[in-house]
Parts: sequence; C-alpha cells; structure tokens
Amino acid sequence: MNDFDYEKSVFINCPFDDEYQSLLEAAVFSIHDCGFDAHCSQEINDSSQQRVEKILQMIADCKYGIHDISRTELAEFDKGEYLPRFNMPLELGYFLGAKRFGSGEQKDKLCLILDSEKYRYIKFCSDIKGQDISSHENNPDKLITKVRDWLNDSIDDVRIPSGSKIAERYHLFENDLPLICQTFRKEKNELTFIDFRNLVTAWLKDNT
Repeated sequence: MNDFDYEKSVFINCPFDDEYQSLLEAAVFSIHDCGFDAHCSQEINDSSQQRVEKILQMIADCKYGIHDISRTELAEFDKGEYLPRFNMPLELGYFLGAKRFGSGEQKDKLCLILDSEKYRYIKFCSDIKGQDISSHENNPDKLITKVRDWLNDSIDDVRIPSGSKIAERYHLFENDLPLICQTFRKEKNELTFIDFRNLVTAWLKDNT
C-alpha cells in the first residue's frame, strides 16, 4: 500500500451488503470526480497479513475517512441468533484513534461520519455525540452531495463540480456501465471493488 497518495486517499468504511451497493458505488464515483482516490478493505487481497492489520495500514495510508454507521441493526448470524454489526463503529474508532494518538501527518486526518438518519446514532453510539453527523437518507444523490461538500471544504478547490452536477454525471456513468463492462469483457455482478474503481477512473478520463 506504499503507492497511496496520502493527501488524496479516502478510506471508505461502510457496509458491503447488496442493499448498500448503490451507495458505495455513488461514493466511489463522487470521490474520484472530486479528484481523490477511493480505498476500502474490499481491495485487500493479501493472505499473509491479518485482516485487522491490513485495515489499520490502510487507515494510516489515507488522510480522509468516510464512515457510514447506518448498518448497526440486529442481523441474523445463526438460526434464531441476532447480533448487531459493529465493524463500522470499530473502524471509525481506529480512524479517530490514529488522528488522536498518531504523529506527523496522522494528526491531519479528516473524517465524514454518515448515517441514514441524522440523530439515530445517539441511540447506539453515544460516545460520538457532538461530532457532526451527516444523513444520506439511503439516497445515492444525497450521499454524493455530502461527500462532495466535505471534500470541497477540505481543500477549497474551485474545480470541484457541485453535488448536483456530480450526481448527473454519476447517472450518465450508470447508464454507460453495461456497455463499459461489455467493452472490457466484465460482468457487472462480478465486479470487484478495484474493477469498479478502475471503470470509474476510465470513464472520468474520457468524460472530463
């Protein structure tokens, strides 16, 4: 992971279920259309290293972190056994810890915390009360705007399009995606995170 550009790298900490996929894809597109690079634990494919160490290294390599804590409801892990999913709050804790206790560039970390409803997190993660939590209401267009505004405010770059413009471009990309997959001999439902990210960057290169 030493090829990361720390100043441009955005760590995405989010659910990976099918229901969330459209939001993840919107986030990846928005990040790249703003001129940054999206990363997440799904791109890790190194069996020689423990997963938590891989995630910690990725967090260390990224100045920015997007943390969606909207999937903390009870899920059935075994027949009749329901437990909350805490991976997202845990990785948020790693990121905040790196900023608080890290040295050098780690102290410059910036994070965006997302939830499906603005104040829902108080019920299950009250220790982050006082943080500025943004709500995407499970709407990809709203998520795009939240991500865009946060990144734009962090660098104040006049070249970053408005949220509505990025959303328009994202829908154009969505419409083009079946043909793009056909061109590169890929199946949409088999795309890995890296596959999808590469197709986004290829499309943006041809549609700037």
